[in-house]
Amino acid sequence: MSKVGIVHDPRYLLHETGAMHPERPDRLRAIEKMLETSGVGAELKEIPARPATEAEILAVHSREHLAEIARSAEAPGVCLDADTFAGPHSYEAALLAAGGLLEAVDRVADREIDSAFALLRPPGHHAERDYAMGFCLFNNIAVAAEYLIRKHHYQKVAVMDFDVHHGNATQHMFYDRADVFYVSTHRYPFYPGTGAAEERGHSAGAGYNLNIPLAAGSGDEIYRQAFMQQVIPALREYRPDFLLVSAGFDAHRRDPLGGMALSDTGFRYIAEQLEAIAAECCGGKSVYTLEGGYDLEGLSGGVREVLNVLQQRS
Repeated sequence: MSKVGIVHDPRYLLHETGAMHPERPDRLRAIEKMLETSGVGAELKEIPARPATEAEILAVHSREHLAEIARSAEAPGVCLDADTFAGPHSYEAALLAAGGLLEAVDRVADREIDSAFALLRPPGHHAERDYAMGFCLFNNIAVAAEYLIRKHHYQKVAVMDFDVHHGNATQHMFYDRADVFYVSTHRYPFYPGTGAAEERGHSAGAGYNLNIPLAAGSGDEIYRQAFMQQVIPALREYRPDFLLVSAGFDAHRRDPLGGMALSDTGFRYIAEQLEAIAAECCGGKSVYTLEGGYDLEGLSGGVREVLNVLQQRS
């Protein structure tokens, strides 16, 4: 059985968004319950979270954005955009989310463990350089990709994003670069409006951005075709040194926001394909980070399937 790390910290629950908000603390509570009752969590290696440093955040975000999120800690509640909120503890949680992911990356890069899943919040792939967006405060996976390049000196990092929403900010942050290959399967047209197939990268990054737009209602077979025909061949051709995964579970058929039809088995298939390409191209070095997923049963079921795949990898 593979050595799989997990990042989960009770301080992630302190990011309060309101009882009726989709991105709420109950998401992580449901995952924790699944880990306890299913037995999946028994063999996972605990990875303690730490706050990301100012320099690590500023590698992808502006100083003005960092300051705005920091100021939110001084208020009882701040509306950063129409659906993105920050409370007194959100800044702390956001730093711990980015830093927790970096701790997972370090342990996989140093081969202490084979792979890892950072079960964190707030999520990140909509957070742009200069502003919060779409439930996201800091772009956790962009921070991690930049960290792998700057600290661990990797030359090619792949970011695979299977959240139902396109990761607009992750795309934008690396759009003119070849050292990060961003690949996304997502519902389109849909929020946030980006993610057309024609968006392929710019300048040195031309050809290093792959969007795979999928129609509403797409389920297991459509995703299977997308991975067989586009995702896996593209990753194989790129041959990354490290695989990062924005793992969103809002394409689950139970999800109230996604409008897609993936089953638990569909998420298992996605993880199996990604782990096979990680083993083939980068010595199995993969780290997953939680993005969306707003039905508690669908979310915990999808996470369970991914963790099962990671643990059963030979």
